[in-house]
Amino acid sequence: MAADMEMLKDYLEDKLVKARTALTALEPYTQEQVDALVKACAKAVFDHAEELAGDAVEETRMGVYEDKVAKNRSKARVIWWSLKGKKSVGIIDVDEASGITKVAKPVGVVGAITPTTNPIVTCMSNSMFALKCRNPIIIAPHPRAMGCCIKTVEYMNANLKALGAPDHCIQILDIKSLDLTKMLAASVDVIIATGGMDMVRSVYSSGKPALGVGAGNVQVLVDQGYDLETAIPQIITGRGFDNGIICTGEQAIHLYRGDYDRALEVINRSGAYVVPREKTGIVRDFLFPNGVMNRDMVGQDAVLIAEKCGISVPDRTRVLAVQADGIDDTLGMEKMFPVITLYAYDTWEEAVEQAKNNLNKIGKGHSIAVHSTNRKKIEYAALKTEVSRIVCNQTCATGGGGSFQNGLNPTNTLGCGSWGNNSISENLTYYHLMNISRIAQYMPDHATPSDEEIWA
Repeated sequence: MAADMEMLKDYLEDKLVKARTALTALEPYTQEQVDALVKACAKAVFDHAEELAGDAVEETRMGVYEDKVAKNRSKARVIWWSLKGKKSVGIIDVDEASGITKVAKPVGVVGAITPTTNPIVTCMSNSMFALKCRNPIIIAPHPRAMGCCIKTVEYMNANLKALGAPDHCIQILDIKSLDLTKMLAASVDVIIATGGMDMVRSVYSSGKPALGVGAGNVQVLVDQGYDLETAIPQIITGRGFDNGIICTGEQAIHLYRGDYDRALEVINRSGAYVVPREKTGIVRDFLFPNGVMNRDMVGQDAVLIAEKCGISVPDRTRVLAVQADGIDDTLGMEKMFPVITLYAYDTWEEAVEQAKNNLNKIGKGHSIAVHSTNRKKIEYAALKTEVSRIVCNQTCATGGGGSFQNGLNPTNTLGCGSWGNNSISENLTYYHLMNISRIAQYMPDHATPSDEEIWA
C-alpha cells in the first residue's frame, strides 16, 4: 500500500511539474493568443460532438445519445460566445472616477473533478475557463467516464498543438484512484468540483481554494391560468433531457388546483405518462428503496423504468409523471432519472412553501423554475426561496446553465452559495479563475465628508 501511495505521489508530481512549466510559458500570452486557445477547445468538442456523445453513452451507460450530441454542440457554441472578447489578460478595467485600475493575473494550476453524468462538456468548459485566464488545468475524471474524458482532452490538445501552444496546458489523470483525486485537490492552486456531494465536501476540506456545486432538485411553479400548452412541453422536455441526469433538470411541478386535471391531459400529450395514483407506491418503492435513490436507474429511460415497475406505457414515453402523496412524499427528492413529481396548490404562497419543503430535503441553493407573467409572483418566489437561480418561462434543464436567451453565465458548474455549502452562488465562469491586482491612485480632489454628513 505504501508503495502504491508513493507511485501515485510521483505520478502526480510529474503532472504538477509539467503544469507549472506550462503556467510559466502561458504568462506572456496576449489576449488574442489566449482567446485562440479557448476557441480551439470549444471547436474540438463541437467538431467531434457525435463521436464523443456516443463514447459517453457507451462508457457511462446512461443518458441519451441525441441529447448529448445537442449538448456538446450547444455548450461549445454558447460558452465560447460568452468568453469571446472578454478581457482576462493584463489591464482589464480602468475606472477614472474611483482611481482603480484592475490587472488580471492567473490563479495558477487548476484542478477539476468531472462527473460521470456530464463528462464531455465539463472537461471542455473548465479547460476553457482555466485557459481564458492563462491557467493550465489537470482534470480528474470520474472512473466510469475516464475513456471519453481522455479522448476529449486529446482532441482539445491536438487543436492547441496546432496553434503552437505550450505543452501540458491540459492534462488528465488516467489512473482510477480516489486517493489520487484527493491528492490533486490538495496540491493545485484552485480545485473545481462538479459531481456528487460527498466529493464536493471532500474538496472543501482539501485546504485549497475550492469551487464546488450543490445538489439540484429544481421545483417548477406554474402560475394559475398560465398557458399550459406552452409551459408543460418545456417542462417535460427538460425532465426528459439526457434521461434526467443533469442538475438543472426539472424535478417537480406545482400546479394550481383548478388547472390540475387539464394539466394532466397536457402532460399525457407532451411525451410523458401520468402514472395512476394507485401505482404511486410501486414507483416510489422501486426508485427509492429504503428512502435512498436507486442508483441502478440513474440515467435510464422512462420506458425501462415503467417496465421495471410493472407499468405499461407507450413506447414514445420520455418521462413518467407521478402524483405525490402529500408534501412529505419521498418522490419530492432529487431524481436522476426521467421521473417528475406532481403537486397541486390553492394559493401561490402554498406553491412556494411546497417548493421550499422539497428544497429543504435536498437542492437548497440550486434553482427553481417559474412559469408566470406576473412579476410580483416571480419576485415573491425569488424572495422566499433559498436558491441561486430563478429560471423564468423557459426549459430549466437547458437554460439554468446559461443560454443565448438568458443572462446566466454559460457553464456546466453551478454554484449554490452557502445554502448548498458552496463558495459561489452563481454559474462558474472564467473570472472565478482570475486573480486581480488593483492599482489605487491617490485622489486628492475626492471630497472628505464631514461628521455631520457621515452620521446624518
